[in-house]
Amino acid sequence: MLFRIVAVGHKMPAWINAGCNEYAQRMPRESRIEFHEIKPAVRSGAGEKSVRRWLTAEAGRIRAALPGRCYKVVLDERGKSCTTTDLARRIERWKQDGQDVAFVIGGADGTAHELRQEADLLLSLSPLTLPHGLCRVLLAEQLYRAVSLLAGHPYHRE
Repeated sequence: MLFRIVAVGHKMPAWINAGCNEYAQRMPRESRIEFHEIKPAVRSGAGEKSVRRWLTAEAGRIRAALPGRCYKVVLDERGKSCTTTDLARRIERWKQDGQDVAFVIGGADGTAHELRQEADLLLSLSPLTLPHGLCRVLLAEQLYRAVSLLAGHPYHRE
């Protein structure tokens, strides 16, 4: 199973890359994490029309980075919240369905409405607005934790 994390933003600080790589390397072979960075749209102009234009440009880049057939999860603070155990159950279902999963982390202005509508799941890591780089690390850790839980590994404690 492949977890592809498609995130708007590039040139992340070294600690972000180190954290993401740490959890990606811990994953078992059958559950890999792959990161794909999307260059943000050039911010010029101002106003609602400009923001929509930027989000549309980023949505096109995100769609191009998604695997052909996958379960699409868009991260959004207004999305469904779940526990690590809930996430583990979802992963188990995705595995049984033979689906790879793509997680989308939007840019500074979030994600385009159309992209959220196309998602199979809107997921919230927190009701707080989090820095995009931190979302990458947090998501990678939670994927590792959920997969470890399914494997009976003692990493997760309740």
